[in-house]
Amino acid sequence: MTPSHHFSPRGRLILLAGLGALLLAGFLLAGMLRPSFDPLKLGSSEFDIPYCSPGGIELKMDLYYPAYGGPWPALVYVHGGGWTEGDKSGVLVTPSEAGYLVASINYRLYPAFQFPAMIEDVKCAVRFLRQHARQYNLDPERIALIGHSAGGHLVALAGLADESAGWDVGQYRNQSSRVQAVVVLAGPADLTRGFPGWVDQLLRGVFGAEQLVSGSPVTYASPDDPPFLVIHGEADPVVPLEQATLLAQALTNAGVPVELLTVRNGGHGFEPVGAETIPSGPEIYQRMLEFLERVLRSGSR
Repeated sequence: MTPSHHFSPRGRLILLAGLGALLLAGFLLAGMLRPSFDPLKLGSSEFDIPYCSPGGIELKMDLYYPAYGGPWPALVYVHGGGWTEGDKSGVLVTPSEAGYLVASINYRLYPAFQFPAMIEDVKCAVRFLRQHARQYNLDPERIALIGHSAGGHLVALAGLADESAGWDVGQYRNQSSRVQAVVVLAGPADLTRGFPGWVDQLLRGVFGAEQLVSGSPVTYASPDDPPFLVIHGEADPVVPLEQATLLAQALTNAGVPVELLTVRNGGHGFEPVGAETIPSGPEIYQRMLEFLERVLRSGSR
């Protein structure tokens, strides 16, 4: 005789109902135990928030909060510096006044770490934000990436490569690292093509010859990718304009919405080279806000 035979059908129903109630109470309690947003943070900034710890190394981000509203769309900013230097404090844009929560992150750098450590960290940062969406008053279904130079490469790669690439490792694996929009500022897209000699040498150190293809964003373009805004200086001496056109073409071929904005007379940081830039810095910023507004707030592709 099995233990279930000790219960009548009515008794078993009561037992199952009781177990269901206990499970429901557990789920509700877990939700209640998650920290909620502190309204005193409205309009403020919060620095050095630990977000992931690969191999025991504590990585940190800074958060810039809007002054009102929420849950907000979130922008994750990834700094440049040739994958070897730079810091989250050098964030170029903090459009919290436009109603975006901005997270600027640090990530592991070469030569202490070789690729793919950097992309693993970017993806972990996105998963961290989703895990803590209630605490930071963000909308987990409206997250965008923005990055300059090496950071532009990383955000393009994070926006295109899904879990099959093998870079969703470490913490918060229950959350997705997929995003809803990507802004690439002067970022490399095909690491096998046409860079100045010193940049090519750097790429072979950071990635190794065997990872130049797998580390290239153009490798991963597919129809389910989020919309992209690609901005590149016509006179960029570090990352040739060709890199932007290669990325835009790969996205177009895959059926992914992409806007390519070429900055006439613009250098690597969109500084004027020989003449004033067209469009100007404020116009570039406005173009970025219009793209984010259309994609993140209206949900159009």
